[in-house]
Amino acid sequence: MTTVSASGLCLRYGRNHALDEVSLRLSPGVTGLLGPNGAGKTSLLRVLATAVPADRGTFTVLGHDPATARGRQEVRRRLGYLPQTPGFHPDFTAFEFVDYVAILKELTDRAGRHREVRRVLEEVGLGDVRGRRIKKLSGGMRQRVALAAALVGDPAFLVLDEPTVGLDPEQRMRFRELIARAGEGRTVLLSTHQTEDVAMLCHRVLVMARGAIRFDGTPAELTAVAAGRVWNSAERDPGAKAGWRTGTGSFRNIGDPPAGAEPAEPTLEDGYLLTLDGAGAEVTA
Repeated sequence: MTTVSASGLCLRYGRNHALDEVSLRLSPGVTGLLGPNGAGKTSLLRVLATAVPADRGTFTVLGHDPATARGRQEVRRRLGYLPQTPGFHPDFTAFEFVDYVAILKELTDRAGRHREVRRVLEEVGLGDVRGRRIKKLSGGMRQRVALAAALVGDPAFLVLDEPTVGLDPEQRMRFRELIARAGEGRTVLLSTHQTEDVAMLCHRVLVMARGAIRFDGTPAELTAVAAGRVWNSAERDPGAKAGWRTGTGSFRNIGDPPAGAEPAEPTLEDGYLLTLDGAGAEVTA
């Protein structure tokens, strides 16, 4: 089943092509969206979340066309959106904030709405602090409040923009558990800089660079891009696309290995960096 179908999406900010003829189809499960800063990831998510209109191109969500007022309303009813910087009201409690979002989602029956708010707060593990003000919550808890707000109304399409940024390793692990559960039976588009998030959570990965999708496949297929192109050496190889010292003291290099190089097992991150290089984007490690 196709949840989202997009064709030829273009968006410009002045001379900058934020989106350049982006076409994609999304189905249930978690799809990861990787790319460097300025690649167009947030622009794509904002267009698909109906926060901004594309300059050109079309897309549908569950068959509804957001180019029309009625279609846009239907898309928003089936959508959950966690932006990179959630617009918290710090003096609201967690319950009040999620309830406010539920009102915006047109859950008008007060008793039923409050049951739904309690449900999503329990789902993200915040039922016992729902009366606490957001300004008193930790960064990880605030991210879970934002996810709870996105889950209100059991949306079929969930858009998450850098949800694990700024979280410590334990918080990131717990958030991955939440995202994995959220991806059961619904379509999740997860934008992230964390290749390990994609490796652990996603059945599919898209790589964006310069406003366009440069790779579309499974995490294993992205890892395979680097097969035979990763090697170890005692010193950083000057011919490598990127190289860095590892914890063992040796250097890990990616690119075109010299004759006799000691091969290393490729990772998803290696495939991602080589995809960026092929797209003409800056490769750093």
